[in-house]
Amino acid sequence: MSELVTIDINDHVAHVRLNRPEKMNALNWPMFDAITAAGQEMSRNKDVRAVVLSGEGRGFCAGLDLENFAGFDVDGDFFGPGKGGFWPNYYQSPAYVWKSVPVPVICALHGVAYGGGFQIAMAADIRIAQPSSKLSVMEIKWGLIPDMSASQTLRDLVRLDVAKELTFTGRVVEGTEAASLGLVTRLDEDPVAAALNLASDIAGRSPDAITCGKYLLDNTWHGSDIEGLRVEEKLQARIIAKANQMESVMAGMEGRPGNYAPRHIDTFEDIDNV
Repeated sequence: MSELVTIDINDHVAHVRLNRPEKMNALNWPMFDAITAAGQEMSRNKDVRAVVLSGEGRGFCAGLDLENFAGFDVDGDFFGPGKGGFWPNYYQSPAYVWKSVPVPVICALHGVAYGGGFQIAMAADIRIAQPSSKLSVMEIKWGLIPDMSASQTLRDLVRLDVAKELTFTGRVVEGTEAASLGLVTRLDEDPVAAALNLASDIAGRSPDAITCGKYLLDNTWHGSDIEGLRVEEKLQARIIAKANQMESVMAGMEGRPGNYAPRHIDTFEDIDNV
């Protein structure tokens, strides 16, 4: 069997592909494990400065593979040992893991992004979609609520009433409407190429500033002004006058690309502990 998730790294850009095209990249339990592991690997790799997340075949991800429930014990504990009681839990991790990656994650969407696939996409920092792509929360179709972190990602993208309508109806939204609602950042007929170009641009910037910028926005968008200003000050002190920041200045003055060292911040937890 081929790898369920493939990773190619070139010039500090990692291209992570969901690779179950015969099933429209539907999420079975091995896919859950492989996607979470890929995100964790991206968090550890200090050579990576930007990530592109895409799907092989005819669509990004069709959501949960219903074969997961064949022989499922309805009387058992779905959130049993190793599945729940911690957060993000087993089911939330394939999506939420991308928020903890300390570099920008750009999701390239084509075909469908339904249910779990939709929630994985929403956890990326930026989404570029084909105009003809189709997105849906979808869980209501199975009598469920979205349980792969959409409660924590949709709130940063759309109004509450929009999130409620999509959650209550499972309505399919095409790319053009998705962009107008804020579900996707912008449209492109070739979202993978556009995402790789954007990732290459980001990878040419100071990795310390990019990592701190992601942390700053993710951790101050909600909350008090004073706390946000405190975090802003704390992060700037981590990077100002350091080697990569000085290299940015010199590269700009000399009109050349920056020659950056690996970021000196390992993970977001590294920032939290200062």
